[in-house]
Order: sequence, then structure tokens, then C-alpha cells
Amino acid sequence: MTEKSLAEYRAERCSSIEENLKIIRDQVAEAAIQSGRRPEDVKLMAVTKTVEPYFINYAIDHCGVDLIGENRVQEFLGKKPELHLDGVDCHLIGHLQTNKVRQIVGEVSTIQSVDSLKVAREISKQSEKIGVNTDILLEVNIGEEEAKSGFRYDAVSDAVDEIAELPSLTIRGLMAVPPICEEEDVLRGYFSQMNKLYIDIKSKNPHNICNNILSMGMSADYVPAILEGANLVRVGSSIFGARVY
Repeated sequence: MTEKSLAEYRAERCSSIEENLKIIRDQVAEAAIQSGRRPEDVKLMAVTKTVEPYFINYAIDHCGVDLIGENRVQEFLGKKPELHLDGVDCHLIGHLQTNKVRQIVGEVSTIQSVDSLKVAREISKQSEKIGVNTDILLEVNIGEEEAKSGFRYDAVSDAVDEIAELPSLTIRGLMAVPPICEEEDVLRGYFSQMNKLYIDIKSKNPHNICNNILSMGMSADYVPAILEGANLVRVGSSIFGARVY
């Protein structure tokens, strides 16, 4: 790609990012109001999987993005030195292997994809070792799909009780990716189940639970997720365009 064509490509893509964010923010605000909340009650996360630092920085510096989520530990750590992260909250949202916990603890504020007691214990161990507290969300396999990780719906309450006893972490809420559904009422049923579970967990009051995040909804389904109670939506391709692998 020539220098001129690279500049043109960047300008066009940045313009698209800016316009996409305007549209998405309007839709998020409208859905929040329809669900009886204020627009500011729902956080928009920009998911940066496969996105080059140049475009992430544009979204941060010029479009007001202050919450980003990355799927892979190595990808985030590789990009981080190039990112303009002052005032930006960074979450890990992808599957986390136990042997990668040491690398990511202290690098992000929140790990959304805690899908087992084993991972939670390792986060606690590594956080305590370096003297930090790590916020976590418990990932729920709401559709009980064999190919997906996460706690079973009926196992979450017991998992919360056990994880709440671990030092150096705080349970901040729940996260889920529902099954792909062609019928919106079926999809909304999954989101509604998650909201009920979130409310149940919120009633628990151990010292290290601050249950105020219900993370669900992505590019294809963030509006119905908000209508059913999500207060954090994870949007990637609808902001940055189709992923390039």
C-alpha cells in the first residue's frame, strides 16, 4: 500500500468509526430509555480484537471511547505500549487459560471471562502476589452449550459464595454470550434469564462482591440485551468494521 493510499484508507476508516459510534450511541441511549433507565446507565465497550492501535487510538482520542475490551492476552499485551490509555478502562473479555493469568493480572482492571473456580483461584493468587485487587465477572453459559465455557446457570450462586471468599479480587457482576438465535423473543429470553440471575446475585452481600455489571450484548444483539437489563454492551465490528484476521 502506498503512502497516499494508506493515508486515504486511514481517513476513510476513521470517518466510518466516528459515524458508527454516533449511530450506536444513539441506539444504546434509546434502548436504555425504553428499558426505564438513563442513557448514561449503559456503558458501551469498544471491542478491539484484531483492530490496529492506530484506529483504537482514533476512537479514544477523537470519539470519546473510554472503555475497551480485548479477547486475547497476547494481543492486548502486544498492543498496549502503543495505546493512548490515559483515562481508559481496559477489560479482558475472551477465554482465559490458567497459565496466562499471571501475564494479564495487573494489566487490565477487569477480567470478564472468569469461567471456572480454577481460574478465579489463580487470579486471586496472582493478584495477591503482586499486591493488586482484580475485578472479575463470572461468565455464565446461559445456553448450556457444550462448545462454550462458563458456569452453568444453576451453579452460579454456589460459585459466587466460594469465589467471594478469595482474597485480592472483587466480583463485579456477570457476563454472557447467548446462543445464536434467529427469533428475537428466544434471544431476549436468554437475556431475561441473565438479568434475573444478576438481580439474585446482587442480593448477596459478602465483603468482596460489588455486583453492578451485567455484561451482555454484542454487535448483532446489543439493543435487545439492553432492553432486558444489560448495563454494559461489548461492540466490536459494528464500530471498527469487519475483522481482518
